[in-house]
Amino acid sequence: MGYNLLAGKRGIIFGALDENSIAWKVALKAREEGASFTLTNAPVALRMGKINELAEQCDAKVIPADATSLEDLENLFKESTELLEGNLDFVLHSIGMSPNVRKGREYGNLNYDWFLKTLDISGLSFHKVMQVAEKLDVMNEWGSIVALTYIAAQRTFPDYGDMAQAKSVLESIARSYGARFARLKKVRVNTISQSPTKTTAGTGISGFDVFYDYADKMSPLGNASAEDCANYIVSLFSDFTRMVTMQNLMHDGGFSASGISEDIIEALSK
Repeated sequence: MGYNLLAGKRGIIFGALDENSIAWKVALKAREEGASFTLTNAPVALRMGKINELAEQCDAKVIPADATSLEDLENLFKESTELLEGNLDFVLHSIGMSPNVRKGREYGNLNYDWFLKTLDISGLSFHKVMQVAEKLDVMNEWGSIVALTYIAAQRTFPDYGDMAQAKSVLESIARSYGARFARLKKVRVNTISQSPTKTTAGTGISGFDVFYDYADKMSPLGNASAEDCANYIVSLFSDFTRMVTMQNLMHDGGFSASGISEDIIEALSK
């Protein structure tokens, strides 16, 4: 059931690949809440995923864009504002990829060209998105920009590799650009640190299933689902969170505040 939280609002959603993607869930929820938006992903991802199915469900246009390309981003924002007949109220950055992780490179044996690519795709692209949006002046006052991150930006986790550094960069950019955008147009910028989630990208990490179960046992509320994350993101796009900015918001069932749980003690006692 919708509450019209986003009635009349316009936006862009980056990163929907298939029905397991958090961005996919956000698009469905945003549409249910009355928003209109465009969908975008890198051309290679569009060939791999099912984004056209989502576009049909949401009555949305798909605009291919490489988020690391300033030219592509400029075209994306210009075409989106034309299609939506106005400036934007929200943007979701749900982008992350590490060639080192994908190709199984150990942290002590990184390919540094790939490392730079990880930083560009997963971190610097967030700055590029906002810089282009500012230069083209496409954000409405009190707009909301949200990026997805992970607690590995602050803590060490096996097999997350150079993505940990990329997420640290992402969160830092949110604070710095959040301060700038707030002064310029009262646009708020936040990151959401989500539980391990069974997305296509997440399940590609070695040992993901074991860690997913561990996090679920460590979190008093259990792991936060992709659907619940979509609800949280929609609340950040809405007018009910106008004074929330420059925050890294933990959406993890209490994992980040837990030392150890009874379930873990029981499991280790066996």
